[in-house]
Amino acid sequence: MKEDDQLERLRRFEIAGHIAFARGRGGLRKLDVTASRSTAEIYLHGAHVTGFQKNGEPPLLFMSRLSRFEAGQPIRGGIPVCFPWFGPREGGGTHGFARITEWELTETRVTPAGEATLRFRLPPTAAGAAWPPLATELAVTVADRLTLEWTTTNQSSDRPLAFENCLHSYFAVGDLARISLTGLQGVPFLDHAAGAGGVPRDGETAPLRITKETNRVYLDTPDAVEIRDESLGRTIRVEKSNSRSTVVWNPGTTQKMPDDFDPAEHRRMVCVESGNVKQNRLSLAPGETSVLRVTLGSRTG
Repeated sequence: MKEDDQLERLRRFEIAGHIAFARGRGGLRKLDVTASRSTAEIYLHGAHVTGFQKNGEPPLLFMSRLSRFEAGQPIRGGIPVCFPWFGPREGGGTHGFARITEWELTETRVTPAGEATLRFRLPPTAAGAAWPPLATELAVTVADRLTLEWTTTNQSSDRPLAFENCLHSYFAVGDLARISLTGLQGVPFLDHAAGAGGVPRDGETAPLRITKETNRVYLDTPDAVEIRDESLGRTIRVEKSNSRSTVVWNPGTTQKMPDDFDPAEHRRMVCVESGNVKQNRLSLAPGETSVLRVTLGSRTG
């Protein structure tokens, strides 16, 4: 499809006063969303939510000031979509191909109450012949909270589909030294900061405070997590459905990072990621569907 035809097709999804197409950083296509109580920014590249902000509050999501916005490269910050694997993979990029593929916009709508929903589809050719035929779609609803509903279907008639999925949410905080995470007490985890493959650890009784490089995969935990931010006077709540894993990540000052992340910025962010990774990876029989739903909200005071 010619570039002009693609632009014209996208314009048909605009809704005056609520959803507008624009050229973003690096010339990538994005959508600016205005709901009754919040705003958001979503790039077609990776179906990547790069911004969400409730009216009267600081931004909910962290974006690296050095992030690349280039075809074939991941965006650093916001909510990367990790699929169909999580972490490094021999012969493939880290966290899969979905986050570096341009997704197709298939629907936009706005309710009378001013809630906006946008639907995206991973192109059918993105997976390639190595994977069974599959369909994966992401619906993003922008309201007083941000909701992502991710549906994956095995379209094969005779092959199982085994995969990992994760919404790699980067949250903006006022000061890393003044946050605590609740909802993970007593949950065993793999400590990837302590060694390759993850060192098994018993769950801790106290809320988590991050004082050094942290890379934990909490397994078999469907519970919500809250980030209590003393500096901003805000609590961020991560609710999820059909997610058995929670990943908590901050590079600290010791993890070697690529050049799209300023190490000094680690004090302004924390990742709390929802999905199904490692031992919690999913396997769908032919024709079977899985839906991962994550809702991000906040309250002040």
